Amino acid sequence: MTENTKPTEPEKNGEENDAAQSILDFGSAMTRTSHGNVYCLTIIGQIEGHSTAASGTKTTKYEHILPLLAKLEESDEVDGVLFLLNTVGGDVEAGLAIAELIAGMTKPTVSIVLGGSHSIGVPLAVAAQRSFAVPSAAMTIHPVRTSGMVIAAPQTYSYFQRLQDRIVAFVSGHSQVSAKRFEELMLKKEDMAADVGSILYGEEAVREGVIDAVGGLSDGLSCLYRMIDQKKGAQ
Repeated sequence: MTENTKPTEPEKNGEENDAAQSILDFGSAMTRTSHGNVYCLTIIGQIEGHSTAASGTKTTKYEHILPLLAKLEESDEVDGVLFLLNTVGGDVEAGLAIAELIAGMTKPTVSIVLGGSHSIGVPLAVAAQRSFAVPSAAMTIHPVRTSGMVIAAPQTYSYFQRLQDRIVAFVSGHSQVSAKRFEELMLKKEDMAADVGSILYGEEAVREGVIDAVGGLSDGLSCLYRMIDQKKGAQ
């Protein structure tokens, strides 16, 4: 007599409800494929830091993403992670914290820039092991800025410069663009009417070495599947 291991109807409904709730809460979903289990995670809207964003603003909350990334790294059920990005940027330290955690993952990771990945979204886009951008995607690269009261002292400007150096070092360390070139793009004067910096679109971001390749969902998934297969073959 064989034991029936197929999930019952209530179990199926429970799994579907959990998956739907995960999409609502985190913009995430787990997909089981012949290559392995792929976890898809979105990084959207404003990267929220220590202060809550204005009501009605779509946000990515670091207090949700950080423990989730740690869980994905430790989970035996996850073989690879796909990051979908459409973010205006936001809190620098929160964005860098998420980017550092993504960069430290040993699971295969792929990012795809859709719409835009601006400001601190640039380090987030390059943090994955392989990065893609659709042709219409946009990435704004500009110096560190702040809002609110600023003490006009040398220490303040030194702090901004050191924070900016951290961003430059991270991006150049996780992409093909040099630190010198990235700083040039950050301080460019011709692209924006009311600011300094650069706006790169998909193919331009690839030519500059910020993003690895132009591609969409199928390209990103194919790359992730190859990385998963290679890792399984090496074990």
